[in-house]
Amino acid sequence: MPKVTEEYREARRAEILAAARRCFLRQGFQDTSMQDILAEAGVSSGAVYNYFSSKEQMIVAIAEENIGQVISVLREAATGAHRSSPGAALAHVLDEIRAKHIDNGFAAITVMVWSEALRNPALAAQLTALRDEMGAYYGGLATDIRLPTAVPGESFATVLGSISAGFILQLALFGPDAAEDLPATARALWPAAKARSVRSPVTTRSNTQTR
Repeated sequence: MPKVTEEYREARRAEILAAARRCFLRQGFQDTSMQDILAEAGVSSGAVYNYFSSKEQMIVAIAEENIGQVISVLREAATGAHRSSPGAALAHVLDEIRAKHIDNGFAAITVMVWSEALRNPALAAQLTALRDEMGAYYGGLATDIRLPTAVPGESFATVLGSISAGFILQLALFGPDAAEDLPATARALWPAAKARSVRSPVTTRSNTQTR
């Protein structure tokens, strides 16, 4: 038998996950069966179960993929060679979310993930950890602007994260043109106060203590 390469396995897994994503978007998570996914992917049950043991595992994988893409953009904006202002970093995230939604229904599937997290403690815990990671990057950027004394860095980070979540909800409900001016507004509202040297993200607790 020819040897199955890791690249082949990853490509096969991505195909199955893309099929599951299409089914979930078309029928909803609860109304999609494993047989629906098998038919959509054009594979046998054995092929699917080599990668995913259940629909729940697929929705977790989709959540990881979605949020991983957003965090990658935010990480680059917050710590890359050309560090962005808080508003520009948020705008980069919003632009990425909108582009992914047009490509694969990112926002709609994300709302489904949130809904599933209400009844799946493991998924909820995973989303919490990813939210905290995003908050650390946003909180690090808070040192680049002048916040009112009474506003700690973690609160500002929560505001930026909440805007991202609200943008996702609007895209899911109203389509790609919803709140299309929000990225430009974010850039204008929160420019960097002054140039800073590139540094790793610090925790929001550290931001609060250093002010």
